[in-house]
Amino acid sequence: MSVQATPGFDLQPSAQQQVLSTNYITNFDFLNQYLPDTYEKEFERYGNRTIASFLRMVGAEMPTNSDMIKWAEQGRLHTKYTNVSSNIAAGANNTAIITIADAFDPTLNTGVTSAALRVGQTVMISDNTPGSTNTNKGVILTAPYGTSTAAGGGGGAAMLENQIEVAYYETTQSFAAATSCTLFIYGSEFAKGTNGMQGSLEADDFFFQNKPIILKDKYSVSGSDMAQIGWVEIQTENGANGYLWYLKSEHETRLRFEDYMETAMIEAVPAANTSQAQIALVSGTPQANDDQAGSEGIFYVVNNRGNVWGGGNPTTLAGFDSVIQRLDKQGAIEENVIFVNRNFSFDIDDMLAAQNSYGAGGTSYGLFDNDKDMALNLGFTGFRRGYDFYKSDWKYLNDPTMRGGLVAGAVNGLLVPAGSTSVYDQILGKNAKRPFLHVRYRASETEDRRYKTWITGSAGGARTSDLDAMEVNFLSERAVCTLGANNFFLFQS
Repeated sequence: MSVQATPGFDLQPSAQQQVLSTNYITNFDFLNQYLPDTYEKEFERYGNRTIASFLRMVGAEMPTNSDMIKWAEQGRLHTKYTNVSSNIAAGANNTAIITIADAFDPTLNTGVTSAALRVGQTVMISDNTPGSTNTNKGVILTAPYGTSTAAGGGGGAAMLENQIEVAYYETTQSFAAATSCTLFIYGSEFAKGTNGMQGSLEADDFFFQNKPIILKDKYSVSGSDMAQIGWVEIQTENGANGYLWYLKSEHETRLRFEDYMETAMIEAVPAANTSQAQIALVSGTPQANDDQAGSEGIFYVVNNRGNVWGGGNPTTLAGFDSVIQRLDKQGAIEENVIFVNRNFSFDIDDMLAAQNSYGAGGTSYGLFDNDKDMALNLGFTGFRRGYDFYKSDWKYLNDPTMRGGLVAGAVNGLLVPAGSTSVYDQILGKNAKRPFLHVRYRASETEDRRYKTWITGSAGGARTSDLDAMEVNFLSERAVCTLGANNFFLFQS
């Protein structure tokens, strides 16, 4: 993290050890440049207590000047229906009326009222019964709302919004009437001298949005208690020496606030309409989306629009393969990072180590190209199984003061696709490349709210009020954008 562009005051080293607001270090990262031994008298019994690291590793930050962030993600190019059935029996006439029981794009509010199928398109129909080999291929004779012409279609029957008439390339239908089948389009075919395709299809875009929330914190110390002052002597750019000062407890408040800046992006949920949180956080009566309280955090988005593994961790290759098969049906992103708690990390290590067991012909090192030394190092950090997966311990999931040890609502890991994706940015009005996971913070030419800190009161060199104390204020306004949530995986207990 860099020095704040707008810390609320100018950071200026003093020639003497003077307690001034202008030489107080509120952004402790500045101090890291000079590597002071600030805690030589205090043993950190819990180690590095901060849990902030996740968004720094996988995310990016970029400004926004709006109360609402909106973007569009591309829909699929091809149409597939997984619950269709025929009106005729197996071995019957080679034309049939196919009824589609699938919901039409239930995740979209686009007013779709019929199946996305047209006359002349060629389709494959596959029996969903386990072990079945029954399939047929056909050409669509009548689209939804049309009137059938073939005998098998009822000789003039009107098609509904969820019905089509199909003429099979085979002489008979192979599956029984009312059997659940899957249908997809693979092309089209027309007779000589006929008109072109009637109607057109557009890939549906998925529109998403999120709003930033305002986070605040404060550290206060009375003028009488300002005894824990630390001094750092530095050399300025022009070669002159100067002094900066800090308060240990304020530094800890800052670390805690930085943790909250991250965990709020992970855990945030939108407030339900008429909920007490909405009433408390929204002044007046909410009228529009930008008047709502709360925000859509990562866990909320993935749980609602992504993939969820429940009931423990995938501890076998067969279990992990089911994860891979789900990814195959989504964006098939080549590289993925799995952020895990300690138990899930061990489960992955054990799963991979089991592939290198003793066999009849001696020792097998399977995944590791017979590299004995590599195989015996069981702390796997990366492996390839269809895609590249990289494992990283996530301190947040282990921390006993946060998510570590939870029973209800426990999260064992989160799979995040690496890289970026193309979306339509409604603020910019054009397509843009965005990381799958990134933070948007409020900013303009006059106000940067990524991370603000400022001093108030009458102690510590401040002269803003008659309060006999020094108050260090923290503020951030931000939201996380989870793009392509269908490529994320949430692992729950």
